[in-house]
Amino acid sequence: MEVAAAMTSDPVLGEKGRGQSRMSTTTWPLDLTTLEFNYDYAASPCYKHDIKNLTAKFVPFLYLMVFIIGLLGNSTVVLILTKYKRLKTMTNIYLLNLAISDLLFLITLPFWIHYDLQKHWVLGDAMCKLLSGLYYVGLYSEIFFIVLLTIDRYLAIVHAVFAIRIRKVVPSILTSIFTWVLAFLFSLPEIVFTRSQNENNDHTCSLHFPHDTMGKWKQFHALKLNFLGFILPLLTMIICYTGIIKILLRRKSERKWRVVKLIFIIMIIFFLFWIPYNLTMLVAAFQNFFFNPDCENSKQLDVAIKVTEVIAFTHCCVNPVIYAFAGERFQKYLSHFVRNHIAVHLCKYVPSFLRDRQERVSSISPSTGEHELMIEF
Repeated sequence: MEVAAAMTSDPVLGEKGRGQSRMSTTTWPLDLTTLEFNYDYAASPCYKHDIKNLTAKFVPFLYLMVFIIGLLGNSTVVLILTKYKRLKTMTNIYLLNLAISDLLFLITLPFWIHYDLQKHWVLGDAMCKLLSGLYYVGLYSEIFFIVLLTIDRYLAIVHAVFAIRIRKVVPSILTSIFTWVLAFLFSLPEIVFTRSQNENNDHTCSLHFPHDTMGKWKQFHALKLNFLGFILPLLTMIICYTGIIKILLRRKSERKWRVVKLIFIIMIIFFLFWIPYNLTMLVAAFQNFFFNPDCENSKQLDVAIKVTEVIAFTHCCVNPVIYAFAGERFQKYLSHFVRNHIAVHLCKYVPSFLRDRQERVSSISPSTGEHELMIEF
């Protein structure tokens, strides 16, 4: 997970003596560009040990917070949906898959934290590819299931009659399987080009593009990330939520304003969390068009990537809150679970939990109520 490396030999050309020295920035999987700067022999090496030491101080801690909070939130979603057998609607099936996507992404974070702290990769090439594969599949599937959840809400509200026919269990499972296959296919380039190798007497786990097409590959990956990770879901949200809001505004209900506000919160959060990182990666891939790629600009870009990366990662912690916990029925099931499976054990050790526990049990039982656990419109 190193943010930078010192002068290295080209993995394809071998020696550095083919007319130029090559400077590289080695980044861990989600950094889709291996930033590269060419200097002549008179140029000074661009050492970035200060950047590496700086990020090693705060990035692992932030990743750890994302891991803990995200793991608790998404595991709770999976637990409630499976325990109370709520997987009978398209919404909840997509919600379960979204939580699994986030968990796939999150379980790789401890390994990248270790990589950041150790400043070299010690787990070998097989683990490098495996973890990178889980990482990218989790990332892309998360984006696709957010899109599917948005379309599902749109169909349920704007095209209610058609939704009755299509929003069944079998179509939901089939589209989920197709989504996972699609996420894997989009992840294949990263899986293929990610490998562990010795660079400057140090083992790394990062993307290594073919030398003759390196620039094109970097630009392709940056454009792919921006389209799939930002433009596609944002356009889907704008189109679908605009249609939903138009329908809600026609209804005479004070509750509609709470829903409209929640819709705007979903869009704003997604926008704020992802656009800084996507734009930074775009600048990194097309840096020659924006500024002179000297050493100082390279360092500033490295820092910008790491900061915006942490912000983007935090979105997987927010997903359970805005897509599940915001639902009133989900809150009731969660309350029922806590009171009947957690509080009952705490009663053995903390007597205060014992008072009138039966009166505090949720009014909804595991077998009653509607099946929709997500945001109710």
